[in-house]
Amino acid sequence: MPRKEQGWVTFQTSEEERKILEEFCENSQRTKTEILRELVRGLNKYSSPPISLSNSEAKIETHGDELPIISPKKPLKVSSRNILKGIIKRITTGSVNTEVTLEIVHKVELTAMITRVSAEELELFEGTEAYAVIKSNDIVIAKD
Repeated sequence: MPRKEQGWVTFQTSEEERKILEEFCENSQRTKTEILRELVRGLNKYSSPPISLSNSEAKIETHGDELPIISPKKPLKVSSRNILKGIIKRITTGSVNTEVTLEIVHKVELTAMITRVSAEELELFEGTEAYAVIKSNDIVIAKD
């Protein structure tokens, strides 16, 4: 039973959405409540007002398959449909390539090999947010 300061949220899902949530919960060994609370808490990252650049009315937005870029124009559009936000957990830099590991959700990690130069240009650092952009069998790294 919830405490007085807490409340219930009830919503309908399709059979497919319910199965996806249940499978995710089973694989991550977390409850539906834990998963949904984590998703809701993540929403405050997107509730801040639009960022203006100089005197223009530019803002940074994301819609589905678009990755935001800092530009007075519009966000970068990507043809990939699988874009997963994560936190950089590990960066291993070699002479030519850099191995970047993102934690997508608790204990779920993806690792991508990118060029050292790309990693430097993206200014990737452990503990910062980045995106795994998956196209076919390739994974590339993107950053706000």
